[in-house]
Amino acid sequence: MGDIAFLLLIFFVILARAVDDSHLQWQPALTPEVEPVGAALASVVIDGDRKLYLNGQSISADALPAALESLLEGVEPGKRKVLLKVDKEATADVFQPAIEAISMAGGDLMHVLNREDQSTQ
Repeated sequence: MGDIAFLLLIFFVILARAVDDSHLQWQPALTPEVEPVGAALASVVIDGDRKLYLNGQSISADALPAALESLLEGVEPGKRKVLLKVDKEATADVFQPAIEAISMAGGDLMHVLNREDQSTQ
């Protein structure tokens, strides 16, 4: 029984690291209100250099829809959370294709923003 528990622990640790994009540099946009969304199945990041990443791995805009579809395959609607992290300096021509790719793959789009600091208002 202990062996099974140990193997399950290793399995969950490996899966938890699959969405690690902490090494990417980006500055989120600010908003007055922020709602937590919980865990997501995928993370799409557009960094300050206008580069696109899926779960921390560089990817082209053309390959993004198919990669997202394979990640979301078999997951019921309403539980297909995809985090979209866009650098605050990015323009619509950069992030619009990512939004379309998430939509085409059937993902539930969650924008990642930072709460505005009360002292800056």
